[in-house]
Amino acid sequence: MKLKWIAALGAAAVTAVAVPGAHAAEAFPTKPLQVVIPFQPGDTDNMLRPFLERMNEFLKHPVVLNYRPGAGGGIGAGSVATSAPDGYTLVGTSPGSIVVVPLANPDIKYSPDDFTPVASLAEGGLMLVAPSSSRWKTLTDLVDYSKQNPDKVTFTSSGAMGITHLLAEAFANTVGVQWRHIPYKGSAPAITALLGGHVDMASTAIAPAQAHIQAGTLVPLAVFGETRLKAYPDVPTLKELGYDIGSPTYYGISAPAGTPPEVVNTIYEAAEKVVEKYGDDIAKNLAVFGAQIKLLNPADYKAYLADQRSLFAEAIKSLN
Repeated sequence: MKLKWIAALGAAAVTAVAVPGAHAAEAFPTKPLQVVIPFQPGDTDNMLRPFLERMNEFLKHPVVLNYRPGAGGGIGAGSVATSAPDGYTLVGTSPGSIVVVPLANPDIKYSPDDFTPVASLAEGGLMLVAPSSSRWKTLTDLVDYSKQNPDKVTFTSSGAMGITHLLAEAFANTVGVQWRHIPYKGSAPAITALLGGHVDMASTAIAPAQAHIQAGTLVPLAVFGETRLKAYPDVPTLKELGYDIGSPTYYGISAPAGTPPEVVNTIYEAAEKVVEKYGDDIAKNLAVFGAQIKLLNPADYKAYLADQRSLFAEAIKSLN
């Protein structure tokens, strides 16, 4: 009897030790993940959806998109910045809402430091475009005319202090020209205004301009990225043309600051497996929007966002 009692006591002790350990090692995730899209349906979810809708296969739980637009992405991104850092609430974005909005809008109370980058997934192109009826057929034509006619060239973007606006201003400052900015509330109305002759050119994401480029009514003058886009191999980058400015736009996902590294890595590894298994199909999905796969790990994505922070801080400072 005594031996049985000792054996039972030993088993109970092992159980007491093992149970807490089992809970501590509980695998992530155990429930669905939410990715907040801080914009209306459009560029951001077009870039991310081909990846996110396949990640459930490897995370074993759904990845649900939740749209929370407003304040240039500030409302949705702000809600994630203050969420629990447990990996279950993420934000899907370009540098616009994480980097540009808190720099440009003093009413926004979060900063890029309030996020933990998880992965870059896609590179979406940003372009300077002009109507095919324009006097400018190349970017050199536009710059030469702008220097000879200060403050006469008008350009539009998807909104004041947005990424397309600030990149155009940064370029104008780099080459020493003055353009007048006429913002619209979104890329679609900006392109409509350009086609209607209300402005001279546009700084825009490729997706809303693509059909018009293919139809021959818009001419792409240059892309802002560091390398040519596969969808537009004949369109040069600004750096190729001799202008020391380049800003590739990477769309990705970030978590609240303080999210455990092992959780971040689990999500990144799921994205990596998605690209490995479905890369060809995703590439076809993205090509429709003039975009391509750009997978960066958490450290590299963090470095990219830090570079973007420096670029846009300087552009905003130049605008006073």
